[in-house]
Amino acid sequence: EDDLSRSSHSNPGKSLINGIKTNPASNSPKSSLAVPMGPPVYVDLAYIPNHCSGKNTDPEFFKRVRASYYVVSGNDAANGEPSRAVLDALLEGKSQWGENLQVTLIPTHDTEVTREWYQQTHEKQQELNIMVLASSSTVVMQDESFPACKIEF
Repeated sequence: EDDLSRSSHSNPGKSLINGIKTNPASNSPKSSLAVPMGPPVYVDLAYIPNHCSGKNTDPEFFKRVRASYYVVSGNDAANGEPSRAVLDALLEGKSQWGENLQVTLIPTHDTEVTREWYQQTHEKQQELNIMVLASSSTVVMQDESFPACKIEF
């Protein structure tokens, strides 16, 4: 218990944003990120942070984290989730990859924001080899039903 207590107080005034230690005294979380340049990270599946909110995700995320599949969560328009700016950031970030790898975007909810973004940017998505999965599948478990999407690798 003492070790746990010490470790939680070893860096007072520091917090994590996207797994990077920051100082909350700075004006903007994004401006305080000191991410060294390096090669991009390739993954099969990435969950867009913070329910696809624009608070912590920008084009730099998509330049650095290159996924075959991105999961877009968020169904709270009042809190800007999913964020149109984040969806646009995917297009901007992917356009910087220099290679036209297939990317699949998997929204967990059918929202007005994702539908409008899909329709308005469809040409750009095709140019960048981005496919958006739309699923009308529903899973029913113990008197509860919810939308579902199947992912195959």
